[in-house]
Amino acid sequence: MRVLVAGLGNMGRSHALAWAKLPGVRIVGLVNRSPVDLPDELSGLPRFSDFHRALADTRPDVAVIATYSDSHAEYAIAAMRAGAHVFVEKPLATTVADAQAVADVARDTGRKLVVGYILRHHPSWQRLIAESRALGGPYVFRLNLNQQSSGATWDVHKALMQTTSPIVDCGVHYVDVMCQITDAPPVEVRGMGVRLSDEIAPDMYNYGHLQVLFADGSVGWYEAGWGPMMSDTAFFVKDVVSPNGAVSIRMPDDARSDDIDTHTQTAKIRLHRVGQPDQDLSMQGEPGHQELCDAEAAFMARAIADDTDLARHRADAVASLAVCLAADTSIRTGQPVRLKRQRCSNL
Repeated sequence: MRVLVAGLGNMGRSHALAWAKLPGVRIVGLVNRSPVDLPDELSGLPRFSDFHRALADTRPDVAVIATYSDSHAEYAIAAMRAGAHVFVEKPLATTVADAQAVADVARDTGRKLVVGYILRHHPSWQRLIAESRALGGPYVFRLNLNQQSSGATWDVHKALMQTTSPIVDCGVHYVDVMCQITDAPPVEVRGMGVRLSDEIAPDMYNYGHLQVLFADGSVGWYEAGWGPMMSDTAFFVKDVVSPNGAVSIRMPDDARSDDIDTHTQTAKIRLHRVGQPDQDLSMQGEPGHQELCDAEAAFMARAIADDTDLARHRADAVASLAVCLAADTSIRTGQPVRLKRQRCSNL
């Protein structure tokens, strides 16, 4: 397979390294708007500054899109119409209409479309979802990921916030987890947010909080904040509560909010069942960030080889984005947003 990778930040480099390891794969081009230093494994590969030029010149079988969110839909549609399968980082787009357009083009062209929901490939998160479903609902979801970012990481966050807020950029992961557990449609979303820095646009906020109500009575919240002012106290909360108990991720005491591996690590999962002693499940040996990117690339390669039906995957990506964008709308209007009943997947 001929693979073109667009975007060479943290995620793009990791995806490029993952595809470079796969047998039968040749990376035919790397796209980035500005020059960037790359690891030895990627040095010497053809480089481009323009995605459309790279697409025409390299004619890839697969396009890996890890650029900023505002280009995801345009690049994905162009690649699929040029005959390429597409892996695109989350969020799929910056509007629900654009996300649905990408999903529709994938359906109409028969191209495989995989969205970078990295937690779907993580054995510890798969275990958290399975144990939560075993408890039975309705559920309370308590989830957050705050990052006390500074220096280069804060620069990346400020660049991201030119188009996408923290609760949309990261929230799609965790709303997707909520949906996989309850399998009930979200029906109402509420949000609140605040701008805590003069370094970002006046109409953007770097702290946000969403609340989502599901048709089965489940409720959930997700909190995300970026910047040097953020507290690192309880920055990583991952709790699922049901009438029969709770499932929680417990982090090591030395975990840091600015460490990208911390965003997926779990250390251990605590099972609390009413009337029974708590049980701690060690997640020692779980995959790190690069290994999870390797798993995503392998998943897509199998989906292409086996002609896997990814219709539900596409629908889930649109549904989780719709919830987060509704929260963004709620923040900006001060009003809750009612949603059409679109069932989440438990796949």
